[in-house]
This record gives sequence, structure tokens and C-alpha cells, in this order.
Amino acid sequence: MKKVEFYKILMQNILHHADIGIHVIDKERKTVIYNDVMARLEGLKREQVLGKDILDIFPSLNEETSTMIKVLHTGESILNRTQTYLNFKGQRITTINSTIPLYNEDEIIGAMELSNNITHIKNLSDQLIELQSELKFKKSPSKNSKSQIKRYNFHDIIGISEPIEMAKEVAKKACNSNSSVFIYGDTGTGKELFAQSIHYGGIRANGPFIAQNCAAIPETLLEGILFGTDKGGFTGALEREGIFEQANGGTLMLDEINSMSLPLQAKLLRVLQEGYIRRIGGTKDIPIDVRIIATTNESPLESLKKGSLRKDLFYRLNVIFIHIPPLVERSEDIPILTDYFISKFNLLLDKKVESVSKDVLDYFMEYTWPGNVRELANVIEGAMNIVDDNETLLTRRDFISSIHLMKDKSYRYPFVFGQRNKSLPVYLEEIEKNLIINALENNHNNITKAAEELGIKRQTLQHKLKKFRI
Repeated sequence: MKKVEFYKILMQNILHHADIGIHVIDKERKTVIYNDVMARLEGLKREQVLGKDILDIFPSLNEETSTMIKVLHTGESILNRTQTYLNFKGQRITTINSTIPLYNEDEIIGAMELSNNITHIKNLSDQLIELQSELKFKKSPSKNSKSQIKRYNFHDIIGISEPIEMAKEVAKKACNSNSSVFIYGDTGTGKELFAQSIHYGGIRANGPFIAQNCAAIPETLLEGILFGTDKGGFTGALEREGIFEQANGGTLMLDEINSMSLPLQAKLLRVLQEGYIRRIGGTKDIPIDVRIIATTNESPLESLKKGSLRKDLFYRLNVIFIHIPPLVERSEDIPILTDYFISKFNLLLDKKVESVSKDVLDYFMEYTWPGNVRELANVIEGAMNIVDDNETLLTRRDFISSIHLMKDKSYRYPFVFGQRNKSLPVYLEEIEKNLIINALENNHNNITKAAEELGIKRQTLQHKLKKFRI
């Protein structure tokens, strides 16, 4: 087989096994490539499309509305255009399309369209907007209602350490201001808890509070969620208000602001400077009165250095800066948080636990908690599910569900490592002893299985059991 023929077959296989739709026309507007993904997307068969003029296949298009023909004429790419339409099976689909001219040296020989099906994501984003809209206008449920939405206030921020008290002090002063707030804190430190506390403890408490994670939604949909859409904004667009309008008179929390694309950051900056938004496809300027609380789990200086956060936007948002300390920097709060979560899960799980054993608390104090307060809460919740209903003390064996969670070597597992103020031989013996205890607990004291987990012989494990008096 000739190399040219081999590469041709290889390329055809790649095109037909790609997970995006691919449609290629030549300079005569006839289809030369139409892969299986595109065929499924548009509800057609490849045989209906190959070798035919694009306007014969799609009679609803013309030379002005067809992006592929437009690219043939202009030689300019059309990138990341959102389109919602009915395919030939009558199914409503949403795609992100990029149409690119194909050149042979300086001559345009065709055009290629790449289509990514985002119908499911679009449906989810529409539901999100509708739910947020319902929450805005829905009357608050009664105090006795179990469906009442949780609203956080400063009394929900648990801790007495100096770092957390300093953060709370700044946040409380921010309550009586309309200035933007920038919150930086690692994952699990409680950024939304602080944001809600500022909102519900301040002058905008009677207005709506809406939170949006900027990393959870594709850029092409995020703009519509933020600013809303008008008919004609893109094919299939509906008239719908965005969350800026929904948050009018209240607070909008933009989580992971550094995940927002730079062009969208520029549009956000303009909105903050001018005080109005314009829906996608709209011509009307809509005044908005929204306080922005931006959050990030990455140091803003690092984001600026990497170029993922515009300097001008950061300076506009960073009027009041709050740094929420990680749990490792507020270790004196761990006993208080532990008691708090025990009380919380006693109510939720109908338990009677009063505290954790001293060795567990020691391990808690030694561990670095990369997941911060959220991780501590999850670890305690896991143990509370394990402990017997009548037990009042959480011991190390109740945390067995956390062992597998923390076996990753990137973690320092708290139920393995002891205190560091000992000699190396003693320290290593403690590590070995605790590993053996954990292996026995994992295998319900089955010595053979525990030895297999540890990677040693059964006789060796028996010797060590006698040595450590386990």
C-alpha cells in the first residue's frame, strides 16, 4: 500500500471516530467529508449529503446565512458561534460551531465546519436560569417549612483563632458598603459562607443573593447566563433575563472568577464601570444595581502572573479584600469545629456522640487538611455513619471509611502519623505499628488478609504483632 493511500485511510478513520461533527465542502460548495457524528447530529445520512451542493441539502439556508459559504467568500474564520435549531428529525439541538477556510498555499479550496453538541449543557443552563428566576420571585417559605433555603450568617462561621477572627472582622465591616469584595481562600475554606454572611448581614439583605460558579459553565453559555438573551442573539435564542437582572438590588457572587475567559472578563468590567447590561442580541441598555463578590481558590497575584485574571478587572473588584485562612493555619479551631460537626450530625443522623477520642483529636491536629473545613466535616460525617447508635465516643476504628480516601500519597494520612517530637527510630516504629493496626481494622482482624495488604508474609506479621504487643 502506498504511503499516500495509507495516510488517506488513516485520516478518514480519524475524522469518522472524532467526537465532534465535521463537515467539509470544496470551493464548488459540494460536500467532500461528512463524518458520522455530524450525520447523527443533523439527523441525516452521509449518502444524502456527500457530493451535493450545501444549499441543496439545506434549502433553508442561502448565500448570506450559510456560514460555510460566507467563509468561502471572505476567507475569515467564524469561531465558537452558538446555534440552536431543529435538525432533520425535528429534534431541538444546540451546538458550538467553528467554520474555517481551507487553503492550498494562497488559494481557498474549501471550508470546514466543526460542531460540538452542547444540547445537554444548554438544557441544564436553561433550567439553572429558570430555577434562579423562580427563587427570586418565590415567596420565602415559613419558618416551619423543611424546604426553607439555608441562609448563612456570621454565627455560622465557627472559630476563635486570630486568622479567622481577622477575616470575620473585615467581612463584617464590608456589610454596610456597596463596594465590590474579592475573597481568596483554598477549596473548602467557606468562601460562599462568607459571601452570604456579608449579604444577609448587610444593607442588601432584603435583595436577592445569587451565586454562579464561572468554571462550571462553558464560556459561550456563561455570557448568556450573566447578561441574558434577546430573540435574534443567536439562532434559536429566546428572550430571557440573565442573573445580573435577577440579582438587581442584591448581590451576585462570581465564584472562580479567574476561570472566566479574558474577553468575558472585559465585558464584565464594562458592566461594572457603566452600571448597565445589554442582553446578547439586544439593543436596549438595562440599568442594574448589583454588588459583586468575586471569589477564587488561587492567589490573585498568581492569577495575575499567569494571565488568567485581567489586572483592570482585579483592581475594580479588589476594593475590599478578604483572605480566608486554610485550616492548617487555624489549628486551634479544629477542636471547636469537631464539636460543632458532631452536634450537627447528631441531629441529622440521630446519634448520641459527645466527642472524639484523644488520639483521634491528636491526629486531627497533626493532619494538613488539604480539603480544609469541608474535608473535616466530611470525615466526621463518615465516622458518624459508622459509629453504633448508642456510642458516645468516636474512636479511630470509626474513621475506617476515611482510610481509603486518604491513602493517596499526596496526603499526610492523620491516622498513620504521630507526633514529630520523637527520635527517628521511635517515630518509624509508631508509623509501622499504626499501619499494622489499620490493616487489621481494614480486614476485620484477619491476619492473612492484613499481611497481604501490607505486602509481607503472615509469619512476619505475627512476629510484629508480638513485638508491638498488638
